[in-house]
Amino acid sequence: MNTQTSFDSQALRRTLGAFATGVAVVSTVTGEGRFEGLTVNSFSSVSLDPPLILWCLSNEAPEFSAFQQASHFAVNILTAEQRPISDRFASASRDKFTHLPVQTGLGGVPLLIGCLAILECARQTIHASGDHVILVGRVERLWRETGEPLLYWGGGYRQLAPEPPGQSQ
Repeated sequence: MNTQTSFDSQALRRTLGAFATGVAVVSTVTGEGRFEGLTVNSFSSVSLDPPLILWCLSNEAPEFSAFQQASHFAVNILTAEQRPISDRFASASRDKFTHLPVQTGLGGVPLLIGCLAILECARQTIHASGDHVILVGRVERLWRETGEPLLYWGGGYRQLAPEPPGQSQ
């Protein structure tokens, strides 16, 4: 094993990229009714009872104040076919919802159409940690469909490999 005790942020980013994740768009609505959202892969479950999840947001994100003030947000877990949506919400564009069909969820939050799953959450707590905040949400409603997830690994999008014959799920 090649152990590294001195490293920079790029080495840390490459090492963290060894962990495959799903891709989601977290969305909310401002007090003025403007939809906000961004692509994340820093999403995780926290607790089943009570039902809590978390995700992380950079202190420098343009959407920071919207999520800091929002009472609700949604985690829209993307399908493999929704890579263009992931790219759109990862961009610096301020009009990410333009011409994008959505449904309105709890608290007026926009829900993306065709996702693999959606968790509608009430914001419970925000914890400052380094150059990010950790947002904890209480799941109030959820949706689940069938399909293949959009995956991210090693700095790029990936697809699930077919299961070898004879293997059970």
